[in-house]
Amino acid sequence: MVNPANKRKLEIIIVGTGLAGASAAASLGELGYKVKAFCFQDSPRRAHSIAAQGGINAAKNYQNDGDSIFRLFYDTVKGGDYRARESNVHRLAEVSVNIIDQCVAQGVPFAREYGGLLNNRSFGGTQVKRTFYAAGQTGQQLLIGAYQALERQVALGNVEMHSRHEMLDMVTIDGKARGIICRNLVNGELERHFGHAVLLCTGGYGNVFYLSTNAMGSNVTAIWKAHKKGAMFGNPCFTQIHPTCIPVSGDHQSKLTLMSESLRNDGRIWVPKQKGETRKANDIPEEERDYYLERRYPAFGNLVPRDVASRAAKERCDAGYGVGTTKQAVYLDFKFNLINKYGKAEANKHGIENPDTETLIRLGKELVKEEYGNLFDMYEKITGENPYEVPMRIYPAVHYTMGGLWVDYELMTNVKGLYCLGEANFSDHGANRLGASALMQGLADGYFVVPYTIGNYLADEIATKPIPVSHEAFVQTEKAVKERIETLMNIKGKQTVESFHKRLGKIMWEKCGMARNAKGLQEAIKEIQELKKEFWTDVRIPGDINEMNPELDKAGRVADFIELGELMCKDALDRNESCGGHFREESQTEEGEAKRDDENFAYVSAWEFKGESNWELHKEKLEFEVAKPSQRSYK
Repeated sequence: MVNPANKRKLEIIIVGTGLAGASAAASLGELGYKVKAFCFQDSPRRAHSIAAQGGINAAKNYQNDGDSIFRLFYDTVKGGDYRARESNVHRLAEVSVNIIDQCVAQGVPFAREYGGLLNNRSFGGTQVKRTFYAAGQTGQQLLIGAYQALERQVALGNVEMHSRHEMLDMVTIDGKARGIICRNLVNGELERHFGHAVLLCTGGYGNVFYLSTNAMGSNVTAIWKAHKKGAMFGNPCFTQIHPTCIPVSGDHQSKLTLMSESLRNDGRIWVPKQKGETRKANDIPEEERDYYLERRYPAFGNLVPRDVASRAAKERCDAGYGVGTTKQAVYLDFKFNLINKYGKAEANKHGIENPDTETLIRLGKELVKEEYGNLFDMYEKITGENPYEVPMRIYPAVHYTMGGLWVDYELMTNVKGLYCLGEANFSDHGANRLGASALMQGLADGYFVVPYTIGNYLADEIATKPIPVSHEAFVQTEKAVKERIETLMNIKGKQTVESFHKRLGKIMWEKCGMARNAKGLQEAIKEIQELKKEFWTDVRIPGDINEMNPELDKAGRVADFIELGELMCKDALDRNESCGGHFREESQTEEGEAKRDDENFAYVSAWEFKGESNWELHKEKLEFEVAKPSQRSYK
């Protein structure tokens, strides 16, 4: 415990102000600590957390359908293919119920059902309805809740907000995290900031694949700098592929758009039974459609976990049953539920007997608009097709990263005083994240975990006076950052930063994407090492250092992505098993499902940086006392 008078003497740095960062800054500010928060956007409200659409899980059991804290815990461990720590996941399930109460108290406008209770929808990997939502913009509404709590602390003077600042290195003194060096992205100046503890809440690194559902600014730089200063990187190869994204349409694209997984709750996924089908979707009769998820996984149907649904879609497309101009897509069709679920419910409400199909579709549309309207509108704006009239076309894409900095149960990395929250750490999800669990983890870490656990470290720091930023460690770290920036600017090569990022993404997607094999991974490592040499001899960055220079910002991030890509491939090569989103072609069942090897790989891979292209593997053995590992089956 740290008493209130002592909390005022302690300074905490928080990097990133998405759900994890904003909630942590608000909570720690409320407790009385002096907090400095940093984000590279112009406002904390621009954090990528706003992009989450479908919902947030909590074991409230409002539906009275058999949910419980234990069931949420079990679904999450099983969904992660038994590659997560039981203790962390159980804590997450326990605090999930508090998160909903906290957010309702903040005024988050969750959907409600007729009786006034909060409504729930279904999500992949579960057989109960436990996902709370606010139409198709849950992340945005939750972030506004956390943001207003943060801004209240800013107004009270407990939190000092630094927007348009990017952390470019971490300062350690006597083995403890003591501050950061960051760059003011408006004028290019480097700044030094001291903290008794540093919290990294900077999200995931899916943009290493170039095309992903992440915001274009999302990057790995903050946690990568911490990794190079000694923080171990956990499970870097665990990448989640989201099954319901708008397919790639051409080389001009710089990112992909997600269609919420909640749509699988009411849509049915299918491909034509005939290879190379040329007819329009609505012209293909019911008996000539293959509802392949319902066929292969009857118990869960369209609601299998994301890794299973993604691989199944890839398998159908690879086999020649894909749709659309590229043939790299499957249909997500709402007609069935417009008629049977929504249409009939609305017809009964209005006492309309024997309505025809058109009437049922028209009545169903109104109810669908309430629940999914903004998602349907977004799809139409991007593709020019009306999903009320024709099925959506979807295909898997890179979404979330389950890997990140290794942390202990208290969310502290192996570097004393350095904490990591939310998607930036490795914990809770194992090898595959169940849908609607990212928002749950971010808010759990910020509101309910770190405010309790950080006291265990800070109680011993009360006697530590603030270290002046003129200290040699700050001077040397800033010097190293400055030299790296100058080196980048002085290369004056011929190729753009973007072109290197695209090439890296292509290597990663093809050889460390939805399926991986030893040969491809070994090739990828060599290709990435060559790409790195080429980058550092031939990249061209226009503009100057001491000004707003987005190309320079991006160059630093891409340089870090290149190094991360190599580690991801090394980790994927080392883990010679399939689990969750990590699918090694050498390790699959006769039916093409992921085949784990619990005897040899029931551990967390924690990689320690040992110098250029050199890492040492540490293994944290996973013990399962309650959720005994078994072959995952969703049949």
